[in-house]
Amino acid sequence: MSIKTNIPFQLRIIFFIGLITSVPVSAQSDYYFPDRNAVWEKVTPAEAGFNEEKLQQAVNFALANEYAGERDLRIAILKGFAHEPYHQISGPVKERGGPAGMILKKGYAVASWGDLRRVDMTFSVTKSYLSTVAGLAWDKKLVRDVDDMVSHYVWDDTFKGAHNSKITWRHLLNQSSDWYGTLWGGHDWADRPPKEGGVDEWRNRTLHEPGTFFKYNDVRVNLLAYSLLQVWRKPLPSVLKENIMDPIGASSTWRWFGYDNAWVNVDGLRMQSVTGGGHSGGGLFINTEDHARFGLLFLNRGKWKDRQLISEDWIKLATEPSLAKADYGFMWWLNSENRFKDFSDNVFMAAGFGGNFIVVIPQHDLVVVTRWLEPSQLERFMELVAEAVN
Repeated sequence: MSIKTNIPFQLRIIFFIGLITSVPVSAQSDYYFPDRNAVWEKVTPAEAGFNEEKLQQAVNFALANEYAGERDLRIAILKGFAHEPYHQISGPVKERGGPAGMILKKGYAVASWGDLRRVDMTFSVTKSYLSTVAGLAWDKKLVRDVDDMVSHYVWDDTFKGAHNSKITWRHLLNQSSDWYGTLWGGHDWADRPPKEGGVDEWRNRTLHEPGTFFKYNDVRVNLLAYSLLQVWRKPLPSVLKENIMDPIGASSTWRWFGYDNAWVNVDGLRMQSVTGGGHSGGGLFINTEDHARFGLLFLNRGKWKDRQLISEDWIKLATEPSLAKADYGFMWWLNSENRFKDFSDNVFMAAGFGGNFIVVIPQHDLVVVTRWLEPSQLERFMELVAEAVN
C-alpha cells in the first residue's frame, strides 16, 4: 500500500533524516568515535538502555570506594611491595588524583565521574598497551609467529642458555616463560616472591618448562618491552603514538617511561626501554579519556571509524585463555573463570595497581574505565553496572 502526500520531496527527506537521528543509541548499529579534543558526546542512561537510578548507584559506589593507598604513590609503591628484597623506585612517579571513570555505550558517554583529563600513573594497565605493540609487530610481520623463539630475534645473551633459549613470544606475552636472569638491576627471583616458601625457595627453584607455569613478574614483562625494542628498532612510545594513539585522537598529554638506567644503543641511537607497569616507577602516565578511547578501539575489534588499526586476528589471539592460566591472555585478563558473574566469558580487562581498570564488554557494547577504585571492590562495582544494564 502506498501513501500519497502533498509534502514536498525535500521536506520528506529532512523529516526522514530527523527520524533516523532520533533513534535511541541502543537501536543504532554505528559506534561514535570522538575526534581529537572533542567534547565527548553523551546519551542519557535511558537512551543507552540503562536504569538511571541503578547506574547512579554504581557511580556513587566508585566515588565512595576510593583506593585506600596514599596519594603519594612513592609511599604506596614502597609499602605495597615491601616484601620484595632490593625493591626500590627506579623510574618516574607522580602523585595520584581522586576517583575517576567513564562508562561508554557504543562509544557514547553514559556516565562519568572525576577529573577525566588528569594524567595519572596507570601501573599494569600498561601491559595491555605493551601487548598491543607486540600485536602491531605481528600484524606487520616483524614477528612472524608468536610461537617463534625470541632468541631468533634478540641474539645477544638475553636468551642464552638451555632454558631461556626455548622461550617464545607467546610465553612472554602470557607470562609463562619462567625466564631467569637480571634486567635493569632487577632479579627475576626478587620480583613478587611467593607467599609460601619466600625468596630463598623462589631464587633456588627448579625452572618450569616455558609455557607451563604462570607467574606475574614485571622483570619479564620489561624483558618483553626490551625484546620488542630490538624488533622495532625505535622507541615503543613512538610506535604506539604513530599506530594507535594518534589515529584514535588521544591527547598529547600521555607519556610512557622506563627506568632511569634502562637505556640502550640501537643503530647508534640512545633509546630508553620502557616498562610494562609502575611496579618500580615508570610505565604509562595517561588520562581517563585516553584510556576510554583505547578501550573503545578494542571493543570495535581494532577498527577506529573506517580504519583498521590493529587486526581482529590479533585481538582474538590476545584474548584467548592461556594454557598456564585460563583467565589470562596476552596481558589482558579474561572472564573465563566467571569473575564477573553477570557478564559473559568474552569480557576482557586491563588491570593495574591502585584500582586502575579498562573493562571491555562486547556482550553489551560497553567500555568501563575506572581510576583509583579499591581493587577488592571491583566485582561489586561491576555487579552494580550489570544491574543497571539489565
